[in-house]
Amino acid sequence: TPTAIMLGTGKGAEHGVLIKGAEYLQAMRELETIVLDKTGTITKGEPEVTQLGAFGVTQAELLQYVASAEQGSEHPLGQAIIQSAKKQGVKLLEVSDFEAIPGHGIRAAVAGQTFLIGNRRLMEERNVAIGHHVGEIEALEGKGQTVMMVAKDGQLLGYVAVADTVKETSEQAIRELKAMGIEVVMMTGDNCRTAEAIAEQVGV
Repeated sequence: TPTAIMLGTGKGAEHGVLIKGAEYLQAMRELETIVLDKTGTITKGEPEVTQLGAFGVTQAELLQYVASAEQGSEHPLGQAIIQSAKKQGVKLLEVSDFEAIPGHGIRAAVAGQTFLIGNRRLMEERNVAIGHHVGEIEALEGKGQTVMMVAKDGQLLGYVAVADTVKETSEQAIRELKAMGIEVVMMTGDNCRTAEAIAEQVGV
């Protein structure tokens, strides 16, 4: 048994499966529910910017502000915006006073101006009105895209929509887990509409 466990955990590690120890392998026979993170587990974790909505500024200016602000972030969505800006040759500005707001977004000062970038919860908490842009934003979320809103001085400047595609193997893996009698749950910090669109694609 020790040899089998040692070989099994070693083989698992080769395939990116990390097993903490023998007792966890043994406990797996009692498994009833498995919880999967959305980004990078069910999805590829390689998001790309799909659409920009700019109000009162140009799309190039909006992308410059957001990409500059995201320089302090390690989040995959932030990195996707930076990559999109670099591809388009957008010059990134100096960022200061960066603050990550877990589950909501970020606040950062870019070229002396303070920007809020994040989800609807963040905008509501900071009293930023989304107004008649709600339908546009919800339509993108319904397609499984994550929409980050951008505000300055309490005013909505625009949004950046980012899409992260589902891994080719996710639906099959979830189907096989269900066939074993295991309940599959998806967990995400994303908004409800985007989460439901991805969940529907993979049968969660």
